[in-house]
Amino acid sequence: MTDRLLVPYDGSEPARAALEYALETFPDADVVALYVVPVPEGYWAAFQNPEDRIPAVDRARDNGRDILDDAAQLAADRGRDIDTEIATGKPDHEIVEFAEEGAYDTIVIGSHGRGGISRVLLGSVAENVVRRAPIPVVVVR
Repeated sequence: MTDRLLVPYDGSEPARAALEYALETFPDADVVALYVVPVPEGYWAAFQNPEDRIPAVDRARDNGRDILDDAAQLAADRGRDIDTEIATGKPDHEIVEFAEEGAYDTIVIGSHGRGGISRVLLGSVAENVVRRAPIPVVVVR
């Protein structure tokens, strides 16, 4: 039996499908929806002024709260309560780290998210989570 589920949630259709799957398939599990605010890294980050990043991250966190409010409403519409969390960083790394630190039993993730064109099987975040996670990962299409 799965007691604690982590569902990365960005408001995309695959993320919504993953949350719905988690709620329906694991009716007794505690579900946490996680929104990760991506931060620029590498080459492009070197050109941004650190003072410019803070308001952008704050706006992104506010957007994340709105997205997670939608996730909580989706769960409420199905008679369930979920917890929500926001992290900041590289999404695949943050998801795996959050799962490890929170003692989750399973990650339920959408096959791809908002960013870019969908790959044939998995988006890059989902693929990296599957490869790196120390716990079972369910990928929902």
